[in-house]
Amino acid sequence: MSPSPVSSTAPAASRTRSPRPSIVIVGAGPRGTGLLERLAANLPELYGEGPLDVHLVDPHPPGPGRIWRTGQSPLLWMNSRAEDVTMFTDETVDLEGPVRPGPTLAAWAGIDGGTFPTRTQQGAYLRWVYEQARASLPASVTVHEHRTTALRVSGPREGRQRVWLEGGTVPLLADLVVLTVGHLDAEPDPEQRALAGFAARHRLVHLPPGFTADTDLAVLPAREPVLVRGLGLAFVDLMVLLTEGRGGRYEGEGDALVYVPSGEEPVLHVGSRRGVPYHSKIGYRLDGERPPLPRFFGTEQTDDLLKRTGPLDFRRDVWPLVDKELGWAHYHRLFSAHPERTSLAWSDFERAYEEALPRGAELAAVVAAAVPDPADRLDLDALDHPLDGIRFASAEALQQGLRDHITDDLTRRHDPAHSPDAAVFAGLLSVYGQLLRLGKRLDPGPWWHGFFSYLASGPPGPRLHQLLALSRAGVVRFLGPGLTVGTDEEHGLFRAASAALPGEWTEARALVEARLPEPTLERTGSPLLRALYEDGARATAGGLLVVDPADGRVLERDGRPHPRRFALGPHTTARTGGAFTRPRTGGAAFGQNDVTARAALTFLREDRECRRPVPLSA
Repeated sequence: MSPSPVSSTAPAASRTRSPRPSIVIVGAGPRGTGLLERLAANLPELYGEGPLDVHLVDPHPPGPGRIWRTGQSPLLWMNSRAEDVTMFTDETVDLEGPVRPGPTLAAWAGIDGGTFPTRTQQGAYLRWVYEQARASLPASVTVHEHRTTALRVSGPREGRQRVWLEGGTVPLLADLVVLTVGHLDAEPDPEQRALAGFAARHRLVHLPPGFTADTDLAVLPAREPVLVRGLGLAFVDLMVLLTEGRGGRYEGEGDALVYVPSGEEPVLHVGSRRGVPYHSKIGYRLDGERPPLPRFFGTEQTDDLLKRTGPLDFRRDVWPLVDKELGWAHYHRLFSAHPERTSLAWSDFERAYEEALPRGAELAAVVAAAVPDPADRLDLDALDHPLDGIRFASAEALQQGLRDHITDDLTRRHDPAHSPDAAVFAGLLSVYGQLLRLGKRLDPGPWWHGFFSYLASGPPGPRLHQLLALSRAGVVRFLGPGLTVGTDEEHGLFRAASAALPGEWTEARALVEARLPEPTLERTGSPLLRALYEDGARATAGGLLVVDPADGRVLERDGRPHPRRFALGPHTTARTGGAFTRPRTGGAAFGQNDVTARAALTFLREDRECRRPVPLSA
């Protein structure tokens, strides 16, 4: 195929009244790029050589978008290995459309697959993927890039949609609109507004939840204490930019790593609900027999849940199934790979495990009888609350306790003797697929996605070695679990306390919320999504845009799917673990892209076949 024509990036009004069939994709990052790839793959079968305009609306470059743009600091890494990142389908993805294989990031860039690439390397890969997808379109398809922000979508269910762009006076006309806007900023919630007001009154620094790479960190002064709430991936970025990013360096490696300060670093006092960083990425490959999944939370169980009347509750109706499914993955691997650490025949354990109720005393007794060492048992509650009930005699004892915890985690996550941990990771991916099927009936809420990230999406091991070195150098100070943040009006300071050090407070003139904002429609920073919600789009109690799990169409408050509006991504009930995935792991996002692309092309073909001349005012 010859490359499709590409318009200028300006939102020229003259094109908006073209009678050619058109689709507008709002968001040209990884998800929008993945959708474009699926449109190109399915177009010969479902649409043919007819004319089509594809409008891509995004203020950031197509392919990398905002998060993976190539202009950000080269110090920032992905938290995935280069060999584990692909934007291409394979035979493990559930597709109706054709499989179009392609290289992983490692193969494309010619780098060691075991390394953690920089985000700029990923951005270059995504740009190439976008260019490949665009070039595979026939000459009858014209791609228009609009480097601006979409503000609003209007138009009747039965007619063309109008997409209003920032800086434009005439809207784009579209037969279909697909929202692939990715992660978004958000308006502050009441707590953040109160903290911002306090900071303004006392001339303090308050950085609300947001993307660390986009935050002005220059306002954090050198050598001064800074309170940080959050120990996830946003904190890791913060840690990097305020240390190496200010001229510090590391010497040595592994457990002997030493941080040499530049003197420009602030002192980061960091804590969170758990008080510990996300688990390290697993540092070995899961070989040998893999757990057969799904087993206790699969299609049958999901179908039963969908048949129920009334609302579903994640903790009551779904979490017990998730717990048993992850336990199944864990113990299957333990018995198959490490049978010397079990005291029961697998067939006997399998039968007893199958018959026991999820999360009950009987199941616990079965596990205790079959697995002598408690360290070999899976306890999801203990994993979620690793420091519950622990008290430290002093702040220095807490520092050593946290360093020991991180060291133990690094050791375990790089030791194949603990390969059931990797099996649980596989179980988490399987569970995510079933939760997607529940779609509009269930929003698991922020706790589930946080727990998933804590277990499965942690930082590379080298980042945790750096965190330990920073702690030993006194640049990072751990606050502990159960973190509470308050204000002292009399002295004009932020104050933080932890359940692990009762009665002790840490004070500072700066507070950083090291986390992403929740993707809620009520407080989204996207005027487009906010207007969509105000115009009648349905949202969950947690604020996610409700979409039909069958094809991604946006649901209205009366439950009807909008025939001309689709949405994919983290702001929807069909949110997945990411827009790209590991090769040969099913790629739920790829499957969603395929379904939506096929639905869109089918609609456009049928609309083209029955189209009559439409007045420009329609």
